[in-house]
Amino acid sequence: MKRFAIIGAAGFVAERHIRAIKETGNEVVAAMDPFDVMGRMDSYFPEAEFFTSEDELEAFFAKCQKENNPVDFVSICSPNFLHFKHIELALKNGCNVICEKPLVIQAADLDKIKTLEAKTGKKVCTVLQLRYHPAILQLKKEVDSNPSDNYSVNLTYITSRGKWYAKSWKGDPAKSGGVAANIGIHFFDMLSWIFGSVKKNEVKFYEPAKASGTLTLEKASVNWFLSIDAADLPEAATIKGQRTWRSIAVNGTEIEFSGGFTDLHTETYRQILAGNGFGVECARESVELTEEIRKE
Repeated sequence: MKRFAIIGAAGFVAERHIRAIKETGNEVVAAMDPFDVMGRMDSYFPEAEFFTSEDELEAFFAKCQKENNPVDFVSICSPNFLHFKHIELALKNGCNVICEKPLVIQAADLDKIKTLEAKTGKKVCTVLQLRYHPAILQLKKEVDSNPSDNYSVNLTYITSRGKWYAKSWKGDPAKSGGVAANIGIHFFDMLSWIFGSVKKNEVKFYEPAKASGTLTLEKASVNWFLSIDAADLPEAATIKGQRTWRSIAVNGTEIEFSGGFTDLHTETYRQILAGNGFGVECARESVELTEEIRKE
């Protein structure tokens, strides 16, 4: 059984990590978040220590090491702009890391992480859960077995957000990386994983609530559109009361992947714990791309 700490434990995505730790037979021994209402822990790990500051968490790490019962992993679910800081904290305290995407929002931080890994002997893995989605795995298998350089791909991802979004850290591109990094990075990772590296990147428009552009990959031409504006939802979604719409069409054929997301974090943890996680270099292509999109 591995001992985990979780940073950013009150955030939306954190529960997926906490559940994954539980479902893989491991234990959260400490959680940290400035937000101090953590009732969700009672359903998973009621005995976990809880801290509201990094200093308290570091003191806990030191105590565990002194007692020869160290924390094995730190799961990082904090706001995007804090990821590097918290990765550094975990590595310097002798812990391996599982970090939500985007791993970082500045590509220069990737090499800093690799330096810290080499210095500490610990490993950083990120969450690229679409690489485990059955429909995406099938698509990659088909593309790998039918090599071509002229696939045509259309990607649309609309995930509606309320007025709170613009006033939170998510609405600040310096903190979130903007919509490309915050809601799009796992799709950009998936596209380059299947269709190859980016050869050309053109941004049609980039606004706080939506963005669009084209990519030329080694094996495909991609039109992409991302939005958090409910007004962009197609009628097929609004009729059903859906506030999220995902669509990927390859050579005019829709890839059905609306479901199958429930257990992807748990599968991510299984793979990382088995030594098969996605490290820094796996994240590089999408981090560099979203940084380039943001700057254009």
